[in-house]
Amino acid sequence: MNYYSTNRQSPHVNLREAVVKSLAPDSGLYMPERIPVMPPSYFNRIENKSFQEISYDIALAFFGEDIDKEALRQIVYDTLSFDVPLHEVSRDIYSLELYYGPTLAFKDIGSRFMARLLSYFTQENGREQADILVATTGDTGGAVANGFLGVDGVHVHVLYPGGMVSDIQEKQFTTLGCNVTALEVDGTFDDCQRLVKTAFVDNELKSRLNLTSANSINVARFLPQIFYYFQACAQWKKMNPRKKTELVFSIPSGNFGNITAASFARRMGLPVKRLIAANNRNDVFFDFLRTGQYRPRPSVATLANAMDVGDPSNFARVLDLFDHSHEAVCSHIRGARFDDRQIAETISALYKETGYLMDPHGACGYAALKEGLENDEAGIFLETAHPAKFKEIVEKIIGAEIEMPGQLASFMQGEKQTVPLSSRYEDFKAYLMAC
Repeated sequence: MNYYSTNRQSPHVNLREAVVKSLAPDSGLYMPERIPVMPPSYFNRIENKSFQEISYDIALAFFGEDIDKEALRQIVYDTLSFDVPLHEVSRDIYSLELYYGPTLAFKDIGSRFMARLLSYFTQENGREQADILVATTGDTGGAVANGFLGVDGVHVHVLYPGGMVSDIQEKQFTTLGCNVTALEVDGTFDDCQRLVKTAFVDNELKSRLNLTSANSINVARFLPQIFYYFQACAQWKKMNPRKKTELVFSIPSGNFGNITAASFARRMGLPVKRLIAANNRNDVFFDFLRTGQYRPRPSVATLANAMDVGDPSNFARVLDLFDHSHEAVCSHIRGARFDDRQIAETISALYKETGYLMDPHGACGYAALKEGLENDEAGIFLETAHPAKFKEIVEKIIGAEIEMPGQLASFMQGEKQTVPLSSRYEDFKAYLMAC
């Protein structure tokens, strides 16, 4: 399968080039030239398949023409060495717990898949070192750094906004060393993202370095996120074998890789009625749904820091998927917006009522379902990270101590190592040229 740029000003490329280059020469994002559709019969017994089996079916539909099938199977099964359980937290509202991977965040799935796929391509071609650039609001940095840690021929450069990620998130990518360098940027996430994007269109830099990105702008990062939407539906069907209720997904939304993957899943035939994009105060997409105008603006810091994005990259993919029609987007995706007070109240209320503890991002998803779920609908929200990754915030909200998982405790023992960096592109380029 070939991939085209959302800006439509670059030639189509194969999967290898889309993964290795990340961003098209015209600064567009790569999209597959077609979205495979699973036959209706596939969903009749999907609840009897394992997570790995479902994911391999999807991977085969997208990548089977370009990768040896047994190698692809190995990539999928190695990636998914953990489960993503579905948990009913209140009547007809379920949490998809995506925090059982190595860094306790949903991004472990896409990052681990991409690491293995990129390794496959570099080994196949005997390429020189690949330099991976990744901008993070917190969880992406840890997931990518740990996914690529120790991988031969790859060096990871993690750019993050200093003082704007939790201590635990920061420790997950600043204590590793080896082939991972953390760049502490004096700016916002949008500044970090701008630096990465600018590097990819810098011809001088590209002539010197083999650059690629592990953000959700890379097709190998966001497409594997389709896996867990299928798995969620399979689990829901197993838990509710006789229900005719229609499903709604509520998705905490930052850079919009997740909502893009969910939209792809629906195009593939997944029986989902609609999607809800749950925003925090960084609500440019919510504003777009209401007005039809896309007005990016500087991000603001919130309790749900992984969603603090003022100009989401994957908005270009959403527009492309719906032929740039505001009406079409609105017919499939609704929006919701919550400030820090509402996020805290949601976490506290559900914990008091049921004992179920959410992180701030999952709380946005849950609140959106409580607000927007209609009769004869069931809702699934994404619990995208373990609450302990936001230990101080969550403990203050619920007034109780929460247990620190062993994986996080071990990260906290490490020594932070970072390279300070301004938000000026000239300084970032100088750093890369000296590598």
